[in-house]
This record gives sequence, structure tokens and C-alpha cells, in this order.
Amino acid sequence: MNRIPSALLLALLAAGAQAATYPVGPTRAHATLTQLFAAVDLQGGDIVEVDGDVVYDVGTPGIVMGAADGGQAGNPVILRGIRVNGQRPHLRGGTNTIEFRLSDHVVFEGFEVSGTGNTSTGTFRCIYHHADDITIRDAYIHDCPRHGILGADNDSGSLLVEYSEVFNAGSGGSNHAIYMATDEVAHPGSVFRLQYSYVHDSQFDAGLQGGNLIKSRAERNEIYYNWLEGAYYHELELIGPDPSGGVPEGQAREDSDVVGNVILHTADFGSMMRFGGDATGQSNGRYRVVNNTIVRRNANNDTPTVFRLFDGIESLEFHNNVIWREGSSSLTLVRAVEAVWTQGARVTGSNNWIKSGFVLNPSNLPNSISGTFSGSDPGFADLAGYNLAPGPASPLLDAGTNSTVTAPDYHFANPLFPPIRHPPQRAPIAPGTAAIRVANGAIDLGAYERIDLAILFGDGFEE
Repeated sequence: MNRIPSALLLALLAAGAQAATYPVGPTRAHATLTQLFAAVDLQGGDIVEVDGDVVYDVGTPGIVMGAADGGQAGNPVILRGIRVNGQRPHLRGGTNTIEFRLSDHVVFEGFEVSGTGNTSTGTFRCIYHHADDITIRDAYIHDCPRHGILGADNDSGSLLVEYSEVFNAGSGGSNHAIYMATDEVAHPGSVFRLQYSYVHDSQFDAGLQGGNLIKSRAERNEIYYNWLEGAYYHELELIGPDPSGGVPEGQAREDSDVVGNVILHTADFGSMMRFGGDATGQSNGRYRVVNNTIVRRNANNDTPTVFRLFDGIESLEFHNNVIWREGSSSLTLVRAVEAVWTQGARVTGSNNWIKSGFVLNPSNLPNSISGTFSGSDPGFADLAGYNLAPGPASPLLDAGTNSTVTAPDYHFANPLFPPIRHPPQRAPIAPGTAAIRVANGAIDLGAYERIDLAILFGDGFEE
């Protein structure tokens, strides 16, 4: 029999005995989170339950959860919204509606968060990530005049956002729906992971510029199983830290793994993804893009760019993706005339379905793009209904490779493969409900596997 050492057992029992549950709401002892944080220093294991079907106008500057209210690694403080009449608690307003200020190891789940005002006078950040090991789960973040979620240049560590919706946030070209950074000095090795989420529409005010859907300066980005749609600029801009923020260039290499997403570009802006840098911070990083469904849904006659490589970058590899645009015009697959390669151009790919007539800029760019499939129609099940799974006669079926091994001299650490879940279909989904993906033979191209949809949803998806 395995025995727990007595000292550890006593510590665990003590921690369990100290954990408490704190109700928050208009009829509770603490009416707001701000009142609770002022009255109590929360400890790891504590649970805060906030009554739903209530709008909490947070005032100025907003809710600040400070260092005294954080948890411990593996034993977080949990802030939990309790639905009432099906409605989450709604935190609204403030300069920062809620800020995690050095309050490490916190789970924030089940809340609605929104801003107020306009881009000049309203909320600056709906959620301000200024701590380490924060989880945002089952959140609805919307109508944020500037940033939906912003990560600080300093003191910020790992952030997980999952099963959440971010909508109508971003403005002025430099404010974004999600704008992440990690402090590579204070928290080396930190990861920003976004998964199972629906992020869309990065333009708060239709009369002004918007921003990127997701912009990240994190040391490592893991963008897994999301539906990303409707950026004013790029759906993904994954770059390096801004040296003016205090993290020196070259402190670490920033890498990104992008797997199993739908990336739907609808704006007139000409690029879907920018990797490397933005003239303020370059990653010199490695980028891996696998089993995504990448669609330009706009029939104008431009030539949109899928991968825009800019400033310092080491490598780009892409496998098992479907890349298609609506309309008769072509697309630029990779634009690298602005790239600054750390070790010479390194672009590789395999088993991608790409709309016929795609071009590369410069034309002699690829080192190795093998097994490419082309055509005019990828055979989506129902494009009009946004069902982007392969249809019964789709060329995407069983066309993938089960080997996405990177060349040894630019090996990608801990890559996700094979993808084991499907992204949501243009709507938020409840925690734990992402559909399982299991290939039947060779993997299908893109974010969805047809055989799983047949099993899960019945005759409408049968082959």
C-alpha cells in the first residue's frame, strides 16, 4: 500500500480545512467582488460564487484582484459565476472591468464581462491579465471599446482561455480583441493557450478602425480548436515582445503552434495571419500550422495573403490544412518579402489543399512544399450554413499525412498531433463539450473529420 507521508498529509488536511466558499451578490454579506477583496485575503482552494442574473457596474477604476488574493500552483482561487435564470453575473464598465494584478493561480469562470462608453471615454480593457497562471473559462467578453483581453508586458505569465466567446472588441488599429504578452524575465517559459473558443469581430465602432482578432507577444502560443472570424486586420498576429515594455529582444525565441482551428477572414484587409514581427518586436520564432480550415469569405477581386511573414522569423511549416477563398480570384499563400530570416528562408509544408492558382512572394520561396492538392472547390458540407466539414465527395477526405515531423535543425518542441477535438461551429460551447475527433484511416484535411460528425450527429452527415 502506498502511504502519504505524515507531514504532507497534515499539510493537505490543513489546506482543506482552511479553504472556504464566499457567496457574493446583492443580498450577500459581500455585495461585490471589490468588497470581498477588501475584506478577505483569499487563499488557495477558496471558491467565490457570484450570483448571476445581476449586472454589477464596477465603477472606476474597476475590480482589482491583488496579490493577497491569489492561490498556489495546483491549488488556485476559483471565482465562479453562478447562473440564475440562465444568466451569468455581468461585470460591466470600469477602466479595467477586472484586473488580475499579481494575483497568481486564479480560475475565472462563468462570467459575462463588458465595457461601456466609446473608444475615447469608455473601458480600456475588459479583462487585464497582469499575473501568472490565470484561467478564463466559460466567459462571454463583449463590447469592449478597446481591448477585450489584454496581457501586461511586465509581471504576466501563463494564461489559458477556453470555452469562451470574445465579441466586438478592438479599435484604432492598436487595440485588439485579444492582445497577449508574457514577461520572459519574471516568468520564463510562459504559455498563452486559446482553445475551444469563439472569437469574432474586432471592430468596436463601425465608424473607426478595428484591430487584430488575436495579437500575441507571448513566449509560446498554443492556438487550438477555435473558430476565429471577422478581424478588421489579421485573425492572428503572433510576434515578439515589444522592447519598450522592458523585455529585451533576444531574451527568448517566441514559437507558435496553430492546430485545428477555423480561420475565417471576411474584411477587406489583405492578410489573414502575420508571423514574425510588426516593426515593434520580432520573434525570430518557429511557426507550425496544422489541420486548420482557412477561408477567405469575401468575393471581391483582391489577392489576399494567407501567411504574411514580417521581420525576424526562423521557420514556417504547414501541414494538412485546407486553404480556400470565395470568388474567382487567387490568393498569395506566403508573402515573405518583408521577412528577416535568422538562418535563411525556411518554409515547408505537406498535404495541404490550396485553391488553384495560388502564388508565392517571392516566387522561389519554398524549401519544400510536398503533396499539395489544388482545385476550385474543397467540397465543404454546407458553406452557406458554415458547416466547413468535408462533404461526402470532398477531396479533403483521407488526404492528410499522419507524419508532421519537422526538420531536425528547426525542431518544434511539444507539437500537438494528431488533433483530437473539433472546434466549435460559429458559436460558443459549454466546457467539456468539444466534439472528439478520431481519424478513420488517413486523417482528413482541415479542422474537421467527417467520420466523427457522422457518428456524433447521425444520418445528416453520413457518407
